[in-house]
Amino acid sequence: MSYAGGPPMANRDEIHSTVATKEKRPVEPGAAPPVVEESGISRWVPALGVIVVWIIVWAFTKGTNTLALPGREHTDLHQSFTDFNNTLLASRDTNPVMQFTNSISELLRNFFDWAQRMLVRPNLPRPVPEIGWLGVVAVATWVGFAIASWRIALLVLLSFLSFGVFGYWQDSLDLLIVTGMAVLITLIVGMPLAVLSGTNTQANRVITIVLDFMQTMPTFVYLVPVVLFFGIGVGGAVVATLIYAVPPLVRIAGFGIREVSATTIEATDSAGQTYWQRLLKVQIPMARKTIIVGLNQTTLAALSMATIASYINGPGLGKPVLNALVANDFGGAFVPGVLIVVMAVMLDRTTTAASERSEKVARGGGGNLRVRRIALAVSGVAALVAVYLSRLELSLARFPEYTIGGKVSDGADSAMNAIVDVFGGVAGWFKDHITDWFLNPMQSLLAESPWWLAALGILGLALVFGGVRALATTAVCLAGIWYLDLWHDAMITLNMALVGTVLVMVLALVFGVWMARDRRVDLGIRPLLDAGQTIPPFVYLIPVLALFGPSRFTAIVAGIVYAAPAAIKLVADGVKGVSPTTIEAGRSTGQTKWQEITKVQLPMAKGSLVLATNQGLLYVLAMVVIGGLVGAGALGYDVVLGISRSEEWGKGAAGGLTIVLLGVMLDRITRAAADVRRDDGPGTRRAFNIRLPIGPPGK
Repeated sequence: MSYAGGPPMANRDEIHSTVATKEKRPVEPGAAPPVVEESGISRWVPALGVIVVWIIVWAFTKGTNTLALPGREHTDLHQSFTDFNNTLLASRDTNPVMQFTNSISELLRNFFDWAQRMLVRPNLPRPVPEIGWLGVVAVATWVGFAIASWRIALLVLLSFLSFGVFGYWQDSLDLLIVTGMAVLITLIVGMPLAVLSGTNTQANRVITIVLDFMQTMPTFVYLVPVVLFFGIGVGGAVVATLIYAVPPLVRIAGFGIREVSATTIEATDSAGQTYWQRLLKVQIPMARKTIIVGLNQTTLAALSMATIASYINGPGLGKPVLNALVANDFGGAFVPGVLIVVMAVMLDRTTTAASERSEKVARGGGGNLRVRRIALAVSGVAALVAVYLSRLELSLARFPEYTIGGKVSDGADSAMNAIVDVFGGVAGWFKDHITDWFLNPMQSLLAESPWWLAALGILGLALVFGGVRALATTAVCLAGIWYLDLWHDAMITLNMALVGTVLVMVLALVFGVWMARDRRVDLGIRPLLDAGQTIPPFVYLIPVLALFGPSRFTAIVAGIVYAAPAAIKLVADGVKGVSPTTIEAGRSTGQTKWQEITKVQLPMAKGSLVLATNQGLLYVLAMVVIGGLVGAGALGYDVVLGISRSEEWGKGAAGGLTIVLLGVMLDRITRAAADVRRDDGPGTRRAFNIRLPIGPPGK
């Protein structure tokens, strides 16, 4: 399942999806290596024909009927959207829907305010919170020990101390509160949906369609409707985070419940258990590990979206990052950006360790239970003492002020300036060459073609790569993009996404094949990829902006860095899955390494390559949209403008809908290209399991 925009994540968040690749009959030793012939390879011939015809017609029609809107101009449709927004806002006190959403938003604000007064800001007339920093740190550390291990407790302790030592105690706690609120509500809403999805086939089909749509939507787009119905601030931030965090839990937990052995289900039925007995005593306990993996992904997705929600005045570490990005202040963004990463790693490792421990305990392990209970009791008493002391002593209630954060920011600024001085010329050369020789020509073809020519070209490529079903979806999406009056911006955004994806796939092929062929390389690189998939997308903009400055190229490079880990791992896993017998047969005939890679491994891993392309496209698209904050322009800028200025809300809403249509179109074309199952004759079948990451680029 595609998951664009989000923090997308590591192989801990994998689910199995059957995709197309070939599995040939075993080859006898010494026999000639199989000739892998895919009809998909020949698709490039008609695709090239479509592109050639497109270029020829473009040469005579360039610059006409491009449907470009100069500057901040908007159409009657955009104005009608804005009028709709104004009408709803004017009826906030009388419209039942607005009254309902306002009450939810108010409830969320009140809960957040209560949590703040308990943990991070004075609860007047008390000059300090109800529980001071020492109590918060102690309780958090004890929880880490209780649900996981002493190592996780140490990680939690160091993480919380870093929040205060670097001068971002309240911002860090605010972000954790928003994330925690969203995760709690997600569990309340998502688990019943996961159970329904896991136990009812028809319901699963409907839920899957909805989740597909939600996970194809880039994260930034969620903010447009949320601002309308829930306003800016805490209410809008929590709701946007909640919406973004629900799909991973529903999909992964539902998958775990469905995967419970049919034999086990039949045994419970024969014992006369009711539906609820079977669910509560068999299916959910046996799917415990998968459910906690879903909770892991939901938590990281919530953290990612809560950070992005700072753009609608959501509280937390995203605010200083956003302010520094706007000012192009690398040092100011560096420290809160690193703390966001620290928080993500802490939450990721804690939930993952909790999953592993629950599985170990379920199997009768987990160490000496008596000793652990004593340790928990003693540490629990110590945590309560720390809470009591934090209520009495001012120094233990209000985190001491340190200057370490400022010094680190200054040092980061100096280091980045030195890096720019050394590598700025190379970075500028790379930027100019990619822009002049790749980005600009493709943009000219897409955005400067008459709209009807670009539409016909895209439809032709959709038919070639995805077949009739992809053609139908593409036609609907293109019609929607044309109707929304942002065709030219859509083509510019599509161009940036395609350029970024090509560069992502170059990295994926190089590093993926290298990892698949050398276990030492795999062991060295995979942890870095896992860490890269844990970082919220907002953070990627910080170093890239410092190196390349505000531009569309900055958004593309950030998208490449964001999307590359998932694509590299998909390619590596696909190449690894090629039958060793087939590889040995090729080697016995004297194939070179290059021939082995290009004629056997890559063709037979074609399904995973297409899926890597799918993920790369959607991840890059999500990041290109966020890149609207740093000068990427096009649809990302339209959305940013619509959120920040009420008179531009209609154009922002149209931009958001256009991005969704682009995402759906690209997703369906690449997924249809991956679904190349067919009967290849006697002895040949298609059944290779690719593990597809579920994560936040979108998602």
